[in-house]
Amino acid sequence: MAAHGSKAVVYAALAGNLAIAATKFAAAAYTGSSAMLSEAVHSTVDTGNQGLLLYGMRRAARPATPDHPFGHGLQLYFWAFVVAILIFGLGAGVSIYEGVDKVRNPHPVESPWVNYVVLGLSILFEGASWTVALKEFRRHAGRRGLLAGIHSSKDPSVFTVLFEDTAALTGLVIALAGIYAAEALGDPRLDGVASIAIGVVLAITAMMLARECQRLLTGESVDPEVRRDIRRIAGEQAGVRGVNDLLSMHFGPNDVFVALSLDFDDSLPAGEVERVVTRVERQVRAAHPIVSRIFVEAQCFQAHGRGSAPPRRRRPWAATDRQPAAAASSTKTSRSPSMSAHWSSTRSTRAGSRYRPASSDRPRSRVKVMPTRRAGSLPSRVRNRVPTAAARLRDRRRSTGSIRPRSSASLRTATKISRMAS
Repeated sequence: MAAHGSKAVVYAALAGNLAIAATKFAAAAYTGSSAMLSEAVHSTVDTGNQGLLLYGMRRAARPATPDHPFGHGLQLYFWAFVVAILIFGLGAGVSIYEGVDKVRNPHPVESPWVNYVVLGLSILFEGASWTVALKEFRRHAGRRGLLAGIHSSKDPSVFTVLFEDTAALTGLVIALAGIYAAEALGDPRLDGVASIAIGVVLAITAMMLARECQRLLTGESVDPEVRRDIRRIAGEQAGVRGVNDLLSMHFGPNDVFVALSLDFDDSLPAGEVERVVTRVERQVRAAHPIVSRIFVEAQCFQAHGRGSAPPRRRRPWAATDRQPAAAASSTKTSRSPSMSAHWSSTRSTRAGSRYRPASSDRPRSRVKVMPTRRAGSLPSRVRNRVPTAAARLRDRRRSTGSIRPRSSASLRTATKISRMAS
């Protein structure tokens, strides 16, 4: 909800712009000055903008409802964004159009002294409104600079009026210089050039205002100083081991939502946790009255989503290797040194195997996974022993002197083994 001082700034700007717009339209109709007409349109747009800001402030002040549990404070930011669109579309667009038309079809300005009187009075009125807006802005910004204060301000009713009044004063000076140059140099096109320059100033103002409103509409956090102080208050409480996370968002100039994730001592009873949460809420609201809602989550640091690493993916061999020690010892098999060497060479040479070499983070197990093999093939241990069996069979045949082996079944078996091995 906007402060009472912010409403005073808007009311002052509304009254000044309404009077200035009527005077400028009368002067533009009497003298035919394009720059004066651009200023009249500018003041009219500013008057409508003040009305939209007041409407947005009234809508933002409505209480929370079940459909809008966090209130309606964001409506103020929305209507300020609409103001920026109107400044760009109506103010800048009409001014640039009038300036181009005046440059293409120049005509002299009649009774320029009327323009001087109207522009001088407008500068006085706009200067008074700009002074009120600047004082209110300085009260909110503190010791920050102008740009830093605008960037840190969360009240669009203040910096919108400041933007508009600054652009209005700049446009009045440009219009005064353009009318004087057109009269002194006898070139009425300079009046149109001044109107184009006013339109460019309004376009730049609208883009800057839209940028600031966009930050607030998309959920801007509180200032870093406020966040650090809230962390300090929560971390100093007895029984709090640490602050896991702090989230905050502005729902209005004086309406801030804060969510805290705290790591409490495991030995703390539930009743004491509730008392700690109550103390945190009271102290935060006392130190920062703009904080209207505080939600506290009790969770350890490891289980917190932002403080814990993502779970590691299980490897395909994990289900085979992760066995209890008793089961691993019961399945232990004895091997000779030659067989162990054979297994080592098989692990390193077979790239298509499911077997993976043991790593430092993998639990050691006595159970070995057999390598995969093609259908119809034999393991490498059996395949390496096949030539020795066939040679023994041939030696037996030669020693007996028989043309046929002792058993045709043995020969067929040896032939089948030899083919499978090859």
